[in-house]
Formats: sequence, C-alpha cells, structure tokens
Amino acid sequence: MIDPQTLSDEELLRLTRAGDEHAFTVLYRRHQGPVYRFALQMSGSQSVADDITQEVFLALMREFSRFDSSRGSLAPYLYGVARNQVRRHMERGKFQVPIHDDGGASLEPITAPGDPLGDLTLREGLSALRQAILTLPLHYREVVALCDLEEMSYEEAARSIGCAVGTIRSRLHRAHALLIQKLRDAKETPSGVSRNSMRCFK
Repeated sequence: MIDPQTLSDEELLRLTRAGDEHAFTVLYRRHQGPVYRFALQMSGSQSVADDITQEVFLALMREFSRFDSSRGSLAPYLYGVARNQVRRHMERGKFQVPIHDDGGASLEPITAPGDPLGDLTLREGLSALRQAILTLPLHYREVVALCDLEEMSYEEAARSIGCAVGTIRSRLHRAHALLIQKLRDAKETPSGVSRNSMRCFK
C-alpha cells in the first residue's frame, strides 16, 4: 500500500479529485502552516489568518480545475489564492491588528551573511521587524512575506502574485530599504520598542 505522505502534490490532488479524503488531509497538513504564516504576516491578525487559511483550502476543494501543474507547483498557487483573500479582507477593513510575540507563529526570516537587512534585524529583534513589515504597503509586504519569510524563489513569487520576476526583484529591494529605515527610526525614537524587550533571532 502506498503511503500518501510520499506522493507528490499533483498525485494527491488527483486522488482528492477521485474522492480520497485522506489525500486531501495530507495536502492540507503539508501546506497549511506556510499559508497560515503568510496570512498572519500579511494581516497581523491570528483570527484573520485562520479564516484565510480555511478559505484557501475550501477554494482548492471547490475549484481543482483552476490549478494547472504545467504553470508551476501547488505552493505558489495557494499563496496566490491567499493573497487574493488577504486583499478581500483588507477591503472589508478586518485588519491590521499588531502581531505580538506571545503565541504567534514563528516567522523568522532567512537572511544571508553580510545582508544589511539581516544584520539589522539580528540586532533589533523579531518583534520590531514584524511591526515594521505590517507598516509596509501591501505590494511590498507580500514580496517580503513570500521571498524572505517563506523562502520562495523570485520565479515562484512572481507566479503567486502574477507579475514579472523583475518586478519581484525591484519590490523586494525597495521593501528592504524601507524596512532598514523603519527599524533604524524605531531604534532612535524614544517611544520605540526597547532593545531589551525585543526577542532576537536564534
């Protein structure tokens, strides 16, 4: 008997279309965490992130035919659905609610050695970075969430958002510059978050 855990997303989708509920459960468990983290970083609200995650997988169940494996893997498709749901929630005015460090999902960004943004966030802490990301315009916030937090390639992020790879590169560059400035400003402002109260990256 084949273990569903060893099957590809495409094979699990094929089984799900045939009525295999266990195959869908495996798909859900495989992708639920990353989709939730993306929605949380985009919205700043755990309840909104929960809602968006459920809506993404309900949409997948209802509209299997919308996913075309020839255009890329399932993950960018799910992020694209999540992105659309985030925008719908934003139109309804359901966020932003600040993310706090008590009980939130782990959203540690991956930073490269010598990266000025990475160097700064290592010093300034995760809490300040989360708050700074939430203040970015939506089109910058989503590329940071996809490329830095979820480690997607530029090509995958471009498929999720529906734009050119060059657009992803330029938005990410601008987003990093804005984050560096926001974190420096927060450090220099007396009302900003204290260094000692921040939880730094491990």
